[in-house]
Amino acid sequence: MMNMPFAVGLALSVVVALVAKGVGLDRDRAFYPTVLIVVGSYYVLFAAMGGSLDALITESILMAAFVVPAVLGFKGSQWILVAGLIGHGVVDAIHGHVIDNAGVPQWWPAFCFAYDVGAGCWVAWFKIAAAPRLAETRPLARLAAMARQ
Repeated sequence: MMNMPFAVGLALSVVVALVAKGVGLDRDRAFYPTVLIVVGSYYVLFAAMGGSLDALITESILMAAFVVPAVLGFKGSQWILVAGLIGHGVVDAIHGHVIDNAGVPQWWPAFCFAYDVGAGCWVAWFKIAAAPRLAETRPLARLAAMARQ
């Protein structure tokens, strides 16, 4: 049986993606890069809550590592953003084994893993779903459009 934080994280990633798609928030290329920056910032918040300067510094460095794919995904290919979101999910899966951060709630890594991977998959799905519409254009224009996504 799926644990509750994992199920809620996955469900929330679907709800956020569908609402963003439905109201047009995701038409702006800044939406999912901002999501990646925000999910990366939570561990910094948890370090501050835990009161550990070492954890705060480590988590800030780690957060900066996810700002890079957010910016590159915003400025260039959204596949970098997909990799960043899923990559953050992988970090969630191993976080407690690598970084000592007493402020992290016990349920957070499973929740965030499911949310991040879900969000990454939704961005990939929306890109793939857009491909048939791009196929109707000239082949070179299609390749250029895909590279800009």
